[in-house]
Amino acid sequence: MIQIENLDELIKSALREDVGDGDHSTLACIPPTAEGTAKMVAKQEGILCGAEVGERVFHLVDSTLRVTLLKHDGDRVAKGDVLMTVEGHSGSILTAERTALNFMQRLSGIATETHRMVQMLDGLETRLLDTRKTTPNMRLLEKYAVACGGGTNHRIGLYDMVMLKDNHIDFAGGIEAAIDRTHQYLKDKGKALKIEIEVRDLDELQRVLDHGGVDRIMLDNFDLATLGEAVRRIKAWPVRYETEASGGITDQTLRPYAETGVDFISVGALTHHIKSLDISLVKK
Repeated sequence: MIQIENLDELIKSALREDVGDGDHSTLACIPPTAEGTAKMVAKQEGILCGAEVGERVFHLVDSTLRVTLLKHDGDRVAKGDVLMTVEGHSGSILTAERTALNFMQRLSGIATETHRMVQMLDGLETRLLDTRKTTPNMRLLEKYAVACGGGTNHRIGLYDMVMLKDNHIDFAGGIEAAIDRTHQYLKDKGKALKIEIEVRDLDELQRVLDHGGVDRIMLDNFDLATLGEAVRRIKAWPVRYETEASGGITDQTLRPYAETGVDFISVGALTHHIKSLDISLVKK
């Protein structure tokens, strides 16, 4: 079951954006006493996500609506499958329709694409990661969708892990300075956060290995041969570091990159370059 703090506030904000001072199309032609039943139908195959969010949308529009979930988050659905039914005031169903679909279509699109890419790693130990490249205010839901598709969530935001990227390193005055200042900061603040550092080539990788003080090394925009060499060096080092490949990884390169033995591959496109799953609501 989805458990996201402030989910109701997010849905209410989406409803305010859509409804404004009233759903005048519905108010104009649907009698207030009209009752009806609708069904939500998948129009293509995929992985469902956001069913509970859609259910909540209907209940926040009208608590008397009766929603029956026939499919659940993480389920594989086929074209023509009925995902849920909604019974009650016809006007309320119509007012909630688009907001419910918007959530469900996008989240299901993310879950479906994640599942597709995870399947490409079948038999390997490499895990597929998401990133912070998410829709503003939708991050927790979109990362939930990644998890529904079988992916692994990276850090949630800037607050739950330290990631020293190229700009941090350059502004700090170098790799060693960035790592040392981070350790001092965490000590001063009494925080126990994991530290990940990005490297851009084998020379930077060697500097990190020689200096130490991190938990994970991100190998950013490495070609396949260089990535393989980097992973070999890290695995041979007496200190254990997690490894992550990132940057421009495509369907054609995903499995070959994973076959280097890298622990994680992060793909920003999981959440920022997604085609929504086709779902519709029709009168039953």
